[in-house]
Amino acid sequence: MKRRTVLTTAILAAVSTPGIARAADPGPSVTLKSRTQLDAQAVFFVSYDGLVNNNSFQKNGLLTYKGYQYAVWYTAARNAVVARRALNSSTWSTVTLSHQLKANDSHNVISMGVSKVDGRLHLNMDSHSDGFFYVKSVAGLMDNPGTTAWTSAAFGAVQTTLDGLALTSQFTYPQFVSTPEGKLQLSYRVAVSGNGRNALAEYDGSSWTALGEWSSSTGTYTSEHGSSIARNMYLHGIDYDRNGRLHSFFTWREQNGAVMCSSGGITNHDTGYVYSDDRGRTWRNDAGTVVGTTGGSDKVAVTDSGLVVDALNPDHSLMNQESQTTDAAGLPHAIISYVPGRFGQCTTNYVADRTANGRAFHLRKNSSGTWQKTEIPIPLNSSQRTKLVLDKYGNAYAIFPFGRIAAASKASGYSDWALLYDGSGLNAFGEVVIDESRIAADNVLSFMYQEKSSGTTPSALRVVDFTLPA
Repeated sequence: MKRRTVLTTAILAAVSTPGIARAADPGPSVTLKSRTQLDAQAVFFVSYDGLVNNNSFQKNGLLTYKGYQYAVWYTAARNAVVARRALNSSTWSTVTLSHQLKANDSHNVISMGVSKVDGRLHLNMDSHSDGFFYVKSVAGLMDNPGTTAWTSAAFGAVQTTLDGLALTSQFTYPQFVSTPEGKLQLSYRVAVSGNGRNALAEYDGSSWTALGEWSSSTGTYTSEHGSSIARNMYLHGIDYDRNGRLHSFFTWREQNGAVMCSSGGITNHDTGYVYSDDRGRTWRNDAGTVVGTTGGSDKVAVTDSGLVVDALNPDHSLMNQESQTTDAAGLPHAIISYVPGRFGQCTTNYVADRTANGRAFHLRKNSSGTWQKTEIPIPLNSSQRTKLVLDKYGNAYAIFPFGRIAAASKASGYSDWALLYDGSGLNAFGEVVIDESRIAADNVLSFMYQEKSSGTTPSALRVVDFTLPA
């Protein structure tokens, strides 16, 4: 089945001026607009159930800026490539960088960021608890794309530091985010899974500065099964809203498997939330209490109160690094997923159990300041992650593995989740990479996906575009 569906909701017309009725905002809809090919033969290998070119925790593997869209990936020959196209163009222009993927590890993604203060494109790539590789473009490349040549000369040499700033020898999960002032921040993990800390660095247009670590790996967590004294915080994202507040949802992963009912599960537990009103220098819990200082001695820790906004023990295969966004009012939204208790209170194989019984949930803070969670009534049929975006009317879209799209209307209070597109024409492997910035640019939902393959046989890498409600 391949179809377009429009959710309709009976909504009373709002009255914005006495005597004048305003038509209700439309509900969510998707209309398949176009598909383009980035690479007929992109590198393919399955690692940690995912692909290196399509891991949804990339920020950003696909982005839009000033009328152009940019994409990054590795070819079958393992070369790192960065490409661009004018929005609505079917033709991508590519630049092959002087770096080759060093390992068959799906964590070793390429992430992009834009420093608006000087118009540079930045790339961080190819790292999983070891050294990273960094490239930045010439100044102004992103500001005048129509008149700036897209060639290898536009990019500098591949570095193993940030212009001389060495962050850590155990680096993972690069996520770039632009500050309201146009600076560029880099979020990353120091150390390893189960015993790591989140940290930030910042680029001001002339140099990089290490702001320091802001989450703690220490403290004791105790479940009904046992205790753990080490962990790491996995971010669902890190995003500024239009008012300049920095938001982050997260889960904890414990180092000690004794906290689980079964060794075949996964030690992730609880969904937490923090925010910062000073560009990531200090972090507050939902009540507004400071719970950590970046680069300081007091970091966000599992023992801090007020962090958990949705409690869940480690027995339900809760996924890490799923998805988050903020709405026009600056309210945070997230997608989380796990195996609900109605399917049992102990997952024994997190991949098999999530595939068989996993469900995604829409978690949000409403205008009254209350946290609400709604189950999306669509089986995951996958162990992998779902992405979340909002359209200009505030309707929510969940992009599931295999490119399936479900949505719910803001008018319903996000209670009317339904499948809009089943992804059957894509032949997508699993997770997709969303262009988080394009919806605001031209009202298009755009994501990158890789076609299914087997073993290490390369496959096509594509971008698909859907028009959202006008």
